[in-house]
Amino acid sequence: MNTALDYQAIAQQYIAAWNATGAARAAAIAQAFAPDARYTDPLMQAQGHAALDQMIGAAQQQFGGLRFHLDGQADGHGERLRFRWTLGPDAATAVAKGTDFAVLAGDGRLAEVSGFLDLVPQAG
Repeated sequence: MNTALDYQAIAQQYIAAWNATGAARAAAIAQAFAPDARYTDPLMQAQGHAALDQMIGAAQQQFGGLRFHLDGQADGHGERLRFRWTLGPDAATAVAKGTDFAVLAGDGRLAEVSGFLDLVPQAG
């Protein structure tokens, strides 16, 4: 594992994957996630690039017009990463918030992400 990891940049790549659409989304996922990466949160789970692409696409359809934003500074130690995110039309207006914990692969990409929802949209 590279000891000079840029945890902020890794978290930004993760956010970019969640915001990318079309063919760009597959490329962003490949850049941010290891090939067999696993993602799980209280609402969904996926493993591997194709499943991550489908899961992120479904979330984008559900929350059309909203974007993910990194909330503050990511931190980490060794292969562990922690960061907060928001979902909203802009960085200041969040309809959802979360904290994610990740384990990094040897190449610095995400191997496993566990998402926790700190604020979820109210059913209207």
